[in-house]
Amino acid sequence: MLPSRPTNTPVDVIVIGGGVAGLVAARECAHVGLRVTVVEATDALGGPVAGHELAGLHLDSGAESFAVRGGTVSAFVEGLGLTDQIVSPNPVGAWLHLPSTPYCKGPAAGPAAGSVSVPLPKAGVLGIPGSPLADDVRRVIGWRGALTAYLDRLKPVLTIGREHSLGELVLKRMGPRVLERLVEPVASGVYTASSNDLDIDVVAPGLNNALTTTGSLSGAVSMLRGGAAAGSSVGGLLGGMSTLVAALRADLELYEVEILTGTRVESLSRVQPAPQAADAASPAAWTVALAAPAASGESAGASAAVDDDPTVTDPPAPLTARFVIVATQGAQALSLIAPLDAAHAALSDLDWPAPTAVTLTSLVLDAPVLDVHPRGTGVLVAADAPGVTAKALTHVTAKWPWVAAAAGPGVHVVRLSYGRADEPNPTDDLDDTALQALALKDAATLLGVTLEAGQVRGFARTEWRDALSPATIGARERAFRVREVVNAAPDLAIAGAWLSGTGLASVIPDAMAAAARIRHAALGLV
Repeated sequence: MLPSRPTNTPVDVIVIGGGVAGLVAARECAHVGLRVTVVEATDALGGPVAGHELAGLHLDSGAESFAVRGGTVSAFVEGLGLTDQIVSPNPVGAWLHLPSTPYCKGPAAGPAAGSVSVPLPKAGVLGIPGSPLADDVRRVIGWRGALTAYLDRLKPVLTIGREHSLGELVLKRMGPRVLERLVEPVASGVYTASSNDLDIDVVAPGLNNALTTTGSLSGAVSMLRGGAAAGSSVGGLLGGMSTLVAALRADLELYEVEILTGTRVESLSRVQPAPQAADAASPAAWTVALAAPAASGESAGASAAVDDDPTVTDPPAPLTARFVIVATQGAQALSLIAPLDAAHAALSDLDWPAPTAVTLTSLVLDAPVLDVHPRGTGVLVAADAPGVTAKALTHVTAKWPWVAAAAGPGVHVVRLSYGRADEPNPTDDLDDTALQALALKDAATLLGVTLEAGQVRGFARTEWRDALSPATIGARERAFRVREVVNAAPDLAIAGAWLSGTGLASVIPDAMAAAARIRHAALGLV
């Protein structure tokens, strides 16, 4: 147990948000001797990197893998002593679920008439084929689509300016079949956004430069894939990605970081004017007001009861600190910093997209028929594919051998995702019973097998409702403006996936950079 202290005793750094960004930033500060408090609104740390117990299995309830590019995450994991826990997924690959057409007649896809499931072509980037005439590409888009895509190699490339929209580039260079049947399902499954809204330089770094160098989009894809390191592009951890969160928490406790979970920050304010520079001798500059705990039976978001109600709990004493790092989701972060001054308030008025509501459902099934992995590691679903509501399915026990070993013979874990950008979430009006039935029906369709309610060993529902995509066009510019305003003062920093980009390979170095600013200011470094 950590030594307790009155919550109004000043500390060096308060980190608001206990997701991975906040935990990494807290760790960086604590490792140089700064006294740190982490405040998390929910009862669990990790944010989207979380786990849950389901039918006797410990499974990921959020992120299940990390990108290995650059080695950033692997190096960080090594520093936490988890190197021997890193595992690679089954290389068998994923499938696509699409509307059937005269030129695409793949394996039957369960009871959904007018749909088809086919393997996702392997030699591509976000569904863009490097070899348009390859058999696995033609199987999806037909000869006509393949020839149209191949003409990309004969089209001139404008070297002045850069392409921005992934979807517009694909349509212009390779035609509608590549866009609609390959790129859109991948974009929606990975980024929960239309490819038309995705910024090429964010989701496919280097593609614009390679396009100019090679003179064609397919050539650019081949160039990027040829320059990538051998092996899987993602990795995972034995026991699930929540193992990372547990290791982070243990490390923070070793450095006596105070961790307050189930504690919502009400407001953030300055005790004194923003300094031009900060140093180790600077007094407490920030007050963090905490919300009163919810009364028994009352949700955290419910309104407070009347003043004379004896069940009402007074709010905790505010926290004070010399430095603050805001590491919450985008909407909460903008709300917290808006009252600081006009410049911070104006950040909320930038052209932010509406958050996408995503629902994840997990099923543990007695289904020996799935031992043959009929759809590889999972399925990405085209928006116009009939008979399926989910946008993606992960066959977890096919993808991760450690999960299969833990589950045992004939027991399978599948996870389905619901919710697309700019559309109502189709699960909003469903209770858990109705959602389980929908998930089972979709899983049967996508996996091409018969599944019945009696085969369900466990079911779980996880909601992500307030994520701002960092991959859409304009996101980089908005993130730059946020950092420009926030970083004008040396005693405030901000971090999180909504600014850095999706995935731990983006989140971890960004959080380390935010913490570095605070460390340098706190220790008087140049």
